Amino acid sequence: MSNIKAVIKGIGGYVPTYILNNQELSTMMDTNDEWITTRVGIKERRILKEKNTGTSFMAAKAIEDLFSKTGTKPEEIDLVICATTTPDHIYPSCSSMAAEKVGIKNAFAFDIQAACSGFIVALTTGASFIESGRYKKVLVLGADKMSSLTDYTDRSTAPLFGDGAGVVLLEPTTGNYGVMDSLIHTDGIGYKYLHIKAGGSAIPTTHETVEKKLHFNYQEGTNVYKYAVINMAEISAEIMEKNNLTNEDIAWLIPHQANLRIIDAVVQRTKVDYEKVVINIDRFGNTSAASIPLGMWEWEKKFKKGDNIILTAFGAGFTWGAVYLKWGY
Repeated sequence: MSNIKAVIKGIGGYVPTYILNNQELSTMMDTNDEWITTRVGIKERRILKEKNTGTSFMAAKAIEDLFSKTGTKPEEIDLVICATTTPDHIYPSCSSMAAEKVGIKNAFAFDIQAACSGFIVALTTGASFIESGRYKKVLVLGADKMSSLTDYTDRSTAPLFGDGAGVVLLEPTTGNYGVMDSLIHTDGIGYKYLHIKAGGSAIPTTHETVEKKLHFNYQEGTNVYKYAVINMAEISAEIMEKNNLTNEDIAWLIPHQANLRIIDAVVQRTKVDYEKVVINIDRFGNTSAASIPLGMWEWEKKFKKGDNIILTAFGAGFTWGAVYLKWGY
C-alpha cells in the first residue's frame, strides 16, 4: 500500500463585490432581517452581477489568487477538478473553462456534481489521484453561482443562497499530513425534497417550464433540515471516532454553511468548542460547493501545521460526508 498522502499546499478564493443584504431582500419579497436571521443566521450574501459571467469566472479568480500566493505556474498543474451545480453551460465543463481562463494547458479537467457536498467529494477524488502516484499537482475547486438558480420572489429559498468560489492545491507527501480519511454517502431518497424540476434531459427547457418557474431551486425545507441535522452531525462524529479523535484533538471544524441551526447541531454532537468552528454564513449565505473552501480561505492564516481539521457537508441527492485533514503548512 502506498504511503503517499495528498496534502493541501495552498488556498485561493473569490467572492463577488456586490452585497445583497437582508434589507434589500425585504424590498423584493415579504420578508425582513429578523425573520431571516433567526431562522438561518444569514445577514448578507455576495451576488455575481457582471454581465455574461458564470461560475468559471469566479473559479478562475480563485485559481489566480492561489497562484499569486503560492507562486504556482499554470503549466505545473496536472489535474483540475471543479465541484459545481451551476456550470456556465451544460457542456463544456466549468473546470475546462476555468483552466482556459488562467492558462492551464497541460492538465486533465472535469466537473463533479454532488450539490452542497461537492467539495468533500472532489477533495476525496483529488486525493485519490495524488495517492495513486498518477498526478503531482491537483487543483480542487468548489464554485457555484447559486443566484442563477434562485427565484427572488420566493421567500423560502431566496434568502439562503450566495455566490463564490474556493480552490485548494493538492500535492503528494510522505509525511503525516494531508487528507487522512474521508467518509462520503448518497441516499436517493432526497430527490423529492430538493431538486430543480426542469432543464435536464427528463424535462427539457420550454416556454412553459420557464413561465412556470421550474428552473429554480425547489426545496421542502422541513424535510431537508431533518435529514441534514441527523446526517451531517453523525458523519462528523463518525469520522472522529473512526480516527480516535476527541473534541479536544480537533483544532478546527469547518461545516458546510447552509443553516446556522444545522451547524449548531454538528457542534453539539461533536462537542467541539464553538470558537474552533469556522462560520461565515452570516456574510456569504449558502454558496453550495464553495462554502467549505471559502471558510478555509478566510481562516487560512489561523491554521497551524499539524492541526486536526474536520470538514463536513450535506447536500441534494441526498449526499453527505466528512473529511479528516491534518494541516500541512
